[in-house]
Formats: sequence, structure tokens, C-alpha cells
Amino acid sequence: MIGPFRGGRTRAAAGVPSQPNVFYIGQVNGGVWKSDDYGRTWNPIFDHESTQSIGAIAVAPSDPNIVYVGSGEGLHRPDLSVGNGIYKSTDAGKTWTHLGLVDGQQIPALAVDPRDPNKVFAAVLGHPYGPSEERGIYRSSDGGQTWQKVISKDENTGGSDVQIDPANPDVVYASMWEVREGPWEDGNEFNGAGGGLFKSTDGGSTWHPLTNGLPKDLSQIYVAIAPSNPRRLYATLAAASGKLSVYRSDDAGESWSQITDDPRPAGRIGGGDLPIPKVDPKNPDLVYVVSTVTVRSSDGGKTWAGFRGAPGGDDYQNLWINPNNGNIILIVSDQGAIVTVNAGASWSSWYNQPTAQLYHVSTSNTFPYRVCAGQQESGSVCISSRGNDGAITFRDWHPVGVIEYGYVAPDPLDPDVVYGGGRTEVSKFRWSTGQVQIVTPIPLRDPKYRTNRTEPLMFSPVDPHILYFASNALFKTTDGGNSWQTVSADLTRENPGAPTSVGTLIPKGAEKQRGVIYALAPSFKSVDTLWAGTDDGLIWITRDAGKNWADITPKELTPWSKVTQISASHFDEQTAYVSVSRFRINDTHPYIYRTHDSGKTWKLITSGLPDFGPVDTVREDPVRKSLLFAGTENAVWVSFDDGDHWQSLQMNLPHTSMRDLWIHEDDLIVATHGRGFWILDDIAPLREASAALANSVHLFAPAPAYRVQRDTNADTPLPPDEPAAANPPDGAIVDYYLPAASSSVTLEIVDAQGHLVRSFSNADKPDVTEEELQKQLIPLYWIRKPQQLSTGAGMHRWVWDLHYPAPTATHHDFPIAAIPHDTPRFPLGPTVLPGSYQVRLTVDGKTSTAPLIVKVDPRVKTPALGLQKKFKAETQLASIMSESAQALLQGGSIRQQLEKLSAQPDSPSKDALQALEKKLTALLGAPGGFFAPPSAEVTLGRVNGQASTLYQQVWQADAEPTTSQMAALASTEHDSADVLKRWREFKSSDLPALNRQLREAKAPEIQLESNIQREEPQVDEE
Repeated sequence: MIGPFRGGRTRAAAGVPSQPNVFYIGQVNGGVWKSDDYGRTWNPIFDHESTQSIGAIAVAPSDPNIVYVGSGEGLHRPDLSVGNGIYKSTDAGKTWTHLGLVDGQQIPALAVDPRDPNKVFAAVLGHPYGPSEERGIYRSSDGGQTWQKVISKDENTGGSDVQIDPANPDVVYASMWEVREGPWEDGNEFNGAGGGLFKSTDGGSTWHPLTNGLPKDLSQIYVAIAPSNPRRLYATLAAASGKLSVYRSDDAGESWSQITDDPRPAGRIGGGDLPIPKVDPKNPDLVYVVSTVTVRSSDGGKTWAGFRGAPGGDDYQNLWINPNNGNIILIVSDQGAIVTVNAGASWSSWYNQPTAQLYHVSTSNTFPYRVCAGQQESGSVCISSRGNDGAITFRDWHPVGVIEYGYVAPDPLDPDVVYGGGRTEVSKFRWSTGQVQIVTPIPLRDPKYRTNRTEPLMFSPVDPHILYFASNALFKTTDGGNSWQTVSADLTRENPGAPTSVGTLIPKGAEKQRGVIYALAPSFKSVDTLWAGTDDGLIWITRDAGKNWADITPKELTPWSKVTQISASHFDEQTAYVSVSRFRINDTHPYIYRTHDSGKTWKLITSGLPDFGPVDTVREDPVRKSLLFAGTENAVWVSFDDGDHWQSLQMNLPHTSMRDLWIHEDDLIVATHGRGFWILDDIAPLREASAALANSVHLFAPAPAYRVQRDTNADTPLPPDEPAAANPPDGAIVDYYLPAASSSVTLEIVDAQGHLVRSFSNADKPDVTEEELQKQLIPLYWIRKPQQLSTGAGMHRWVWDLHYPAPTATHHDFPIAAIPHDTPRFPLGPTVLPGSYQVRLTVDGKTSTAPLIVKVDPRVKTPALGLQKKFKAETQLASIMSESAQALLQGGSIRQQLEKLSAQPDSPSKDALQALEKKLTALLGAPGGFFAPPSAEVTLGRVNGQASTLYQQVWQADAEPTTSQMAALASTEHDSADVLKRWREFKSSDLPALNRQLREAKAPEIQLESNIQREEPQVDEE
């Protein structure tokens, strides 16, 4: 997951009264999240479940470990998602159990009896796009094991809200809503008056309608109970006529009156969803309503004032007030979740939730490449696939001026320009200025052209000067949007009609609505060939750049079978793959079609896909023919045989809506509609995979590796609780497969001359023991855990960091360029040169090889000769560091032995011991430190310090060493040769002479030790 860390539409909100720091939120297609620090950080706790569409969360008041979740967002809007029932946790969200009501699809409200955590009510709204039986108000008395429908109207009317009186839990209020959505993007919600408001005074066994004072054509209603005076109720409501109002009851719902004419608390959220009221726990006159802006009344609903909001509309969806402290409020919105602990004086941030609802994904030709999309409710985003500072942070993404639902198209010829398209808008953004120019072919709305929120905008892969934009007709520009040419007639159905799934609520004339072009695929082979698909179920092709179009629609595509995407083949002109969604006509089955003859015939290719899963995207791999990827409303799939069979590629992805896929070089990217962007690094193994490999050891050919600095941040690192996403691996990715467990695995890297560069083994010991780690000054959450080659059966991934072995050092540290859980111990070894290498995998004595190409960071302008000079300097300095460090470590051990022997009262050869210690001190140098002045004498300590300093300077940048550095290197080499010569003489002459005297005196000899590890001081060096 790479972000962005900007929240998306969130509907469900709950807290724990007895634990005021703990909150739960449900993103409408991003799962359940939990905070235990008042919203400073949020963590996903629902990722392993089969849906991420969340409409309601309820914490049992009598046992905060019991949490219920209703799936399906429960909102009626063009981009809604559905769930698969109710879930329960008995350990505060650590684990979950799926309880049932699977076909309810949308569960917008839950309520738990404060006396009994097993007694729970669920408002089940049902299918949004068609009739369904599993809808209404349900009750369970056994913790969700079984459910009883306690309010039922018909197959078109479902439960939308349920509230329990906290003072008398036998009193329950429930709302029913008759509503249906059509297949259209706009004007597609149809409300009836078949619902209403109901009350039970016996715990939900019997109910009676509440109608006195309410509109006769009441359609939808939300009720809030004043905890301090439960007879006081507030309600926001909508009539079938369209009227919106805020009402109040002071007799527990038996009579109602409209309390205000102020339109603000009654206005729909962003023009769509009905606002929700909530009441302060201590003051029945203090009431809040979440809408486009959250408003508040302190006089019982008569007058209102803005409480939280911003120009443009944050679109608030729900709120939870701590019943013990009304100053603690959780608000969720289309931007995410925020918390206040001081009644709104200040708030936490929603820039810490990677729950963006993204549309179509595209990438730039830059390095690192940017990943771009429109973000529902917020605008747009282009985010770097790799951050310079060791992670992808807030510094690495920016809005690019595109409408929130739009396609984003980075200019392939000008990295400064990003285009965007949606509705009737085409925008042109420049990174250099941040300015956005509108360059649409439809500057003013024209009845001749129809558009949806999401309209295709893309460059031709054959001629990058051509940019296409679609409405019901197709446009193209070759001059950056200054002028446009129409290259198609209206490609939609003339009379698509209304599908039967809409039912009887559809108003007269709605069936005349027509569609738009929703999918476009310019050919990868010919600039004259384009494929197009419409949201009303047609597929077209042109072979003459739009002069003539042929209808090639499969006969089974009925009206409003939305063509969500077309993928033209990279390998021939006759092949294309088409994904189709019939979700909006109440059909949740998957549909993917394939043609090999330009659309003359089509084959449905869905074998292996589950029954549920409308398909949003299908993509063909540009490298391996017949390798396909598909994204559905809850999963990602792969086919190795041209779509004849599919298998899961879900891995660690949460089951959210996979709106689009894209392949950039060796990376597979998914834009989710609730969890931001995700990247599968290096799909080279998928391109090589076959059934024939399953029975033998296999080393996959690695993708080219870029020599990129791990982290260039020289300042204080970002705090570990600051939102950030992981960079791609900083090195070469090596994948291997073992059909069975093995006893020995080694991995070697050799250069083009056959010289060993690096070797790894499953028997390798960590550089630092756990005992040594526990003595570190810094918290261990900063430190990168050691890798170990796996010998287990299955697929394995290893990352080589593109360094030679680290030089021996007297002192190790962890750099200020630190990343939580991913900071290596310094120094690292010299960086390999760009060029050709070979990977050798040896498993139980049998060796496999694969080529590896190491490329320079394209942003680096240092010529090859300069990098060679840098590499030579690094290796020279690493050698000096290793030799001098080993000498220092051995010398330090000798000094300790000498001091111990000299301290003995009857120490033999005391003069000889002191003389040798003095000579050794002159060789080693006095103990130094960061603030110690440079030694005037050439000592091992001085040489090692100089070599280490120079090494870090040369190593840290892909630049040719400076003249001054080369001069210092020459001087250090000279000094090193001198002092190491003296050190060798000391070991071969002086030390043996002393040991002869000690032997004669029958005293312990001084040992010359190797592989010495000394305890390193833990200091903060500025």
C-alpha cells in the first residue's frame, strides 16, 4: 500500500464510553479501523474478512470487548458498495465471526441492548438495485447466532435505522425506507412512502407506527434520543415529494412538529445522503446534525450554527458522542474520521487514514513513476511510487487538479503536464506552477453531449500526441486540448429503456435516460484502431481512426450491462478483453469477455471466479501473452491461459473494490475504492510461472534492479506514528521456488567477470545478537530485522541490497536517515556498479543461475567513469577500514590483557609489559570520540577514523569523488600503509618477544585474538 494517507468516505462510528481514548470507524469500502489514542493513529482490524464495505458498528455497552459490524454501506449513491451480513468480535476487534444475514447487502444501523450484549437489533436495507426478501428490522437474542425479522413490509422496503432508549432499553425506535436505485449515474434514486417510523415498548416483540405530526408521504427518517431526557426525540426526514425537514418530539414520539425552517440541518449530505442527528448526553437542548457541514443547536433545534466544516463541503456522515463526556466527539465524513476532546475547539486529523476511494489508475513516465487517480470526495492525487526519504510520506503526493471521479492522464511527452477528465471537464495541470487550465471540448453544457462523472481520458500508446476524451461521443486533440475533433457519433443505445430491476418507483420519463461511453481502448498496434464500450451495454470498434464504427456487441449484453473496461491486446490487432458489470441491474455475477476476431465472436471467460463479484477491470500483461489480471468488487484475479481459468491473486490485499489495474514495467498496480493504491512489486515470476515448474527447484529471472539510495533524509526522521507507506525494496528482488523443504540453500551474486560479489546462506548468523540489540540506545522499533534464506517449501522472495559485504568496523550505528522497522546497521558495503550480474541459487548441492541487470538511478547524471571512480574509492576505503578496524580490535584486546597482567602485585616482567603497552598505545592512538581533536600522530585510530569519514562521504551520493576527497584518500592510503606495517611488525616481533619472557616466568601469554566484537558505546553524536 502506497497511500495516499487522506481519508475517504466513512459512515460507521462508535466509541467505548469507559475507554475514552478508544474509537472504531467503518469506511464504506475500506473495512473497520480502531484507534486507541484519540484518533492520532488508526489501524485496520478487519482486513482478513471477505468484505470491506461497512455501514454500522456497535459496541456492547455492558461489555466493550463485544463489537458488532454491519456490512454494506447503506447509502444510496452512484458508487455504492454492498456487504455480506453481520460480523462479531468478542475480543475488541482482534478476531471476527461471520454471523449471517448474508443477502442483506446493506446494513446501515445496529443497536445493542445496554443490559445484554447478546441482544442486538439490525436495520437491513436490502438490495439497492432490485427487490430482495432479506430486508427489514431484525433482532437476535443469542449474540447473532439466529435472527428474527421483527418488522417487515415488502421486498422493496428495508430497515434504515434502529435506536434503543438508553434509560429504558425495552423502548426501541426503528425506521423503514422504501427506495430503489436505477442503472443511471444521475437521477437514479427513487423513494417511496412505504416505510415509516416505528416504536416498540417490549424490546422489539411488537411495534406500532409513529405518524402524528409527521408528513403523510414520509420516505426516510433518522431519529436521535436525548439520553438525559429520553422523551425528547429529534428527527431528520425526507418526504417522497422531496421535502427535507428537522422535527422534534417531546412525548417519546407520539407527536411531532417541525422545529426549524433553517435549511442547513435538513440539507442532504453533499446533495445526496440524509443528514443524521445526535444529542448531547447531558443537555437535551444541545443537538448536532451532520451534513455537508456539521451544525449545532443549543436551544432544542430552533436556531443553528456551523460547528465543523469547510468551503467546498467536507460532507459529514455520522457522529458518536461519549455518553459520559459530551466534549469527546467522533465525527466521520467523506474525508475520514476526526476526534475532538474539547467540544470542537481542536480536532485530530484525517490525513492519517489510507482509505481513499480511487477510480481509474494511470502512471507517469518519470522515475520514480507517479501513480495517479481521481479520489472520490476529495479531488485527485499523484503519488510517487518511491519516496526519497526512505518511505512514501506526505512529501510524495499532491493533488493535480482533476475532478474527483475523473481519469488522470500524465502527458507522456511532457512530465510537467497532467490531464484529467470527468463530467464535461478536461483539466490541464502543471507541476511547475500548480496551475490548472480547463481545456475541455465541452466548455458549456450542450444537450448534444451527455457525460457521467467518470469519463475515459487517455493518450494513444502509438502516437503520444493524441489525447482522447469521451462523452456519448468521442473527441481527440493533438495540441494539448487547444482544439478538439469529434471522432464518433453518439455510440450509445437510442432507446435503452429501464430495466425491470428498477421496479415501480421509477417516475415517468426516467426510462428515456441514455448512456455514455464508459470504456475506451486505443490500439497498441495501430493509431487507426480504437475499441469503445458504453455503460448501457454496447461495444464498438473503428479501424479508420473514427470515420466508421462497427457495433460488435455480444448478443447477451442487455441494456445497462455496463462495459467497465476494454483491454486491447499488445500482441495482435484482433484480440481484446472486456469487463462488464451488471451490478446496477441487481446482478452481482462476474462477466469478462474475450474476442480473437475483432468482435465477430465473443467468449465468456469466468471459470474460477466466484458467483459474487461484478468485474470493474481487466488488463492484459504487456510482456507475457495470455497473462491476464482482473479486478472485481472484492478481489484481484490472475489467469495464465488467456482467461480460460482464473485464480486468486489477493495475497495481503483487503477485500475492497478493485476499481482499476495497471502494469508499469514490472509492477502491478491496483486502485481500490476504499483503501488507496497498492503495488505488487516485480511480477516477473508471474510472467515466468507455469505448471511445469511445480515439481522442481526454480530460480526466477529477476527484473532489472535500480541503484537507488535507500534514504536521503539527512534531518531528524519522521516520528514512527507519522503516516507513511513502505518504499519498494531497495535492491534486487530474487524469487525462488522450492517444491519441498530443503536442508541447505545458498544464494550468490557474481559479476560479469565471475567474481563473487555477495553470498548468503540459510546458515548465516545475524550480524547482531538479540542480547546486543537489547543494549541499543534507540528503541528497537527502528531496526531492520535480519533476513534469512528460507528452506521451506513454496515461493520465497529475497532482496539483495546491491552492496558488497560491509567493511569491518570498530563502531556501528544506525543512521539518522531512519525508517521505523527498516533501518539497517551502518556501515554498509560498497555499492555495486551498474551492469550485468548473475544470481546463483544452490539447493542441496544443485545450482541454478539467472541473469540480473543493475541499472543506475535515471536521475543520476554522473557518467559511468565517475561511478567507477566512486566505486574504486569505496573499495579502497573499505579495505583500509577493515584492516585498521581489525588491528584496533586486536590491539584493544592486547591492551586489556596487558593492563590486567600489569595490575597483578607480583606481575613478572613489569618493565617489559609497560614498555610494550606504551608502544601499543602509540600505534593504536588515544581513545577518541566525536568531539576529540584529530590526532597529530599517524595511528591506527586516526587512519580508521579518516577512512570511515571519507567512506561515508563518498558512499552516500552517486557522484564522482571530489578532488579534495581523492587527495585525502591518497594521504589516508599512505598513512595506512605506514601504520599497518608498524602493526604487523608489532605482531611479528614485539609481541612474541614479550610472550617469550612471560613463558619463561611461567605467566599467562598475551593472546592475539581474531573475530573480536567489542561492546560499543551508546551515544548521541550530533
